[in-house]
Amino acid sequence: MKTIAQIELAWHLWQENIPVDQIARRTNRHRATIYRWIKKFKQIGIQRTIRWYSVCKKGRRQKRITVETKIRIIEIRNKYHRCCGLKIRYFLYKEYDMKVSVSTIYRVLRSRYKLSSKFKRRKYGEAPKGKAARDVMQADTVDFGEVIAYTYIDTFTREAYVDLELGFEAADGYASLTNAQKIFKRVNLLQTDGGGEFEGEFSKRVQDFADKHRVSRPYKKNEQSFIESFNRTLRKECLGWRKYQMRELPAMKERVEKFLVYYNKERPHLGLGMKTPSEVASLSHLR
Repeated sequence: MKTIAQIELAWHLWQENIPVDQIARRTNRHRATIYRWIKKFKQIGIQRTIRWYSVCKKGRRQKRITVETKIRIIEIRNKYHRCCGLKIRYFLYKEYDMKVSVSTIYRVLRSRYKLSSKFKRRKYGEAPKGKAARDVMQADTVDFGEVIAYTYIDTFTREAYVDLELGFEAADGYASLTNAQKIFKRVNLLQTDGGGEFEGEFSKRVQDFADKHRVSRPYKKNEQSFIESFNRTLRKECLGWRKYQMRELPAMKERVEKFLVYYNKERPHLGLGMKTPSEVASLSHLR
């Protein structure tokens, strides 16, 4: 029996004052469903209840986007090293002042590409954990509008570094890597996500900074837990959740420099036994 026929049968039985339990058995539906239908019968009647049910089953209509928007989504993906939907949304707004949801962007990409195949082929292995200073570092980005923060953290000592750049391109990623190398010299392993800013020139020159480069698994933020935690601290205690303009870059750099001195040399960490990152780094080098 189709659902509309069941609704009509439930209506007639209800009109005859048949108990709900018997209506549920006759229609082969749950009592909760019968109560929901009866509530609609009382509110809008049988005909409008059937129309309400029919409309609900059609599902939510997807908002159509123009052909021009689809072309720009594809162009941005190709231009910025097959970047993710979040980055495409960023560049659409930055370059064309267009606001498109991430779900819509992925719907366009899936109509042209097989997005999941590359993740199935890649073997990631177990996420590494630092056992000494400069053993394992994690890197990530934080979107502050027209300014992008490239963040780095030593997973053992919790020493952090922030480099402010003006984009998500691979050249910006490489510029941040060069500046991080001046601070940390060299590390055993550097872990990043699969963003386009960590590809291209960055991936070609990362061996100058780290012996190994690992890409964290998609949608596994626990593998980047140290840097994700630091990113929240950077927002909460330094730059906040607002968007910045390019002209504010000098002031941002000054605030970040002061914050890093406090974070690395003065701020105690519960995970470090209430020691500062600088104290742990000094002890680590003495061993």
